[in-house]
Amino acid sequence: MIDHPGYRQALLDWMACAFAGRAEPTAVAAHSANDSLLERTTWLGVAGHVLDFDDTYAPGLSHISAPTGPAALVLGSHLGASVGAVLDAYAAGFEAMAALARAGHPRLYERGWHPTAVTGTVGAATASAHLLDLDAEQATNAQLLAVLGAGGLRAAFGTDGKSLQVGMAASQGVRAALLASNGAATTDAVKAGYESAFGAPWGEPDPAVLAIEENWIKAFPCCLQTHASIEAATRATAAGWAETSAPTTVVVHPRSRQAAPLDDVVTGLEAKFSIPYTTAYALLYGPPNVNDFARVDEAARALAAGITVRLDEELSESTAVLEWDSGSIEIDAALGSPLHPMTPEQLNDKVRMLSGEVLIGSLDEPDRPGSEVLDLMVKE
Repeated sequence: MIDHPGYRQALLDWMACAFAGRAEPTAVAAHSANDSLLERTTWLGVAGHVLDFDDTYAPGLSHISAPTGPAALVLGSHLGASVGAVLDAYAAGFEAMAALARAGHPRLYERGWHPTAVTGTVGAATASAHLLDLDAEQATNAQLLAVLGAGGLRAAFGTDGKSLQVGMAASQGVRAALLASNGAATTDAVKAGYESAFGAPWGEPDPAVLAIEENWIKAFPCCLQTHASIEAATRATAAGWAETSAPTTVVVHPRSRQAAPLDDVVTGLEAKFSIPYTTAYALLYGPPNVNDFARVDEAARALAAGITVRLDEELSESTAVLEWDSGSIEIDAALGSPLHPMTPEQLNDKVRMLSGEVLIGSLDEPDRPGSEVLDLMVKE
C-alpha cells in the first residue's frame, strides 16, 4: 500500500470522533454486553459517526472512515496486527469504498440511499480481507458477500438511524470477510444485481488516483453541506457585517440541500442537518462545537426562521453564498476541505478537543500492537 500521511490523519480523526462519541445515547445503545468482535465493530462504527464530526470523501459524499476504521482496528487487534498493518488494511478499504462511492454519486443519494452505509460494507470487507491475508478470489468474494447485506436510507438523517446503519455496515463487512476466509463464495452476478438494485454502477479503485487526497477532515460537528455557510457566517460576523442587517438567504447546490434538508429543528441532532440553523448559530456565537448541539438554541432557532435556502445548480457542492440585501459572501472551500486542508497542528487540536492527550501520537509507531491503540479507545 502507498505510504500517504492522509491515511494516518484520517484514521486518527475517526478514532478521536469515536472516543468522544462512545457516551452518546445511540452509541451506548449499540454497545452490547458481550463485546464480541462484531459487536465491538458495530459499536465503534456508531460511535465514530454519531457526532457527524468524522471525515467525508466529497466526490462520493461518503464517510469512508466510519465503517472502514472500526473494521481495520477491531479485527486487526483481534488478529494481533501491528499499527502499520492496520493502516495498510484501512488504506485498502478506504480506496475500495471511495471508488464505489464515487461511481455511485450522485445516483445513490438521489435515489434515497445513504451512500456511507451502502458502500461501507465493501470498505469494511476490503480492510478485513487485507488483514486476513485473503487471496484475490477470496477478497472478491468478501466484497460481494458484503454487498448482499448492504443498505441504509437517507431518510434516517437527523435520527439515530444514520449512525446505526453505518455501524451495521462496518460489522457486515467484517462478517463477510470472515465468511470468505472459511470458503463462502458467490458470483460476479452480484455486481450486476447491485447495479440494478441500487441504480448505481460498480466502481473499482484507480491506481493512478488516490481518493485519500480528496478527503475532507471536518472542522465542525455537523453535516458537511452546512460547513461553507457556517464559515461564511463566521466571516460576516468577524467583518461586522452581521451587526448591520441579518442575512436573508443561503444559496447552495441542490444536493447540498438534500443532505441538509431540515429547517424548523427541535433536537440538536436535527440541527446538524439544518443550513438555516447552523448559519444562524454561527452568526450569533461563531462556529458550533460538539457541545453546542446538545440542545437547540432558541435565539439561533428564531434567527434561522428568517433565513431561506435558495438552490443553484451552477454552484459546486462545497460552495455556499450568504446573501444580504446589500451584499454577499461566497465560500468555495471551507476549512478541512481538500482545497483548504487542516494543518497537522489543527488536526491535533481537534483530536485533543475530543480525546485529550490519549490518542495523540498513537499511530506514529508502525510496529506498535494495534490492540494497544484499541485499548486506548475502549477503556474508560
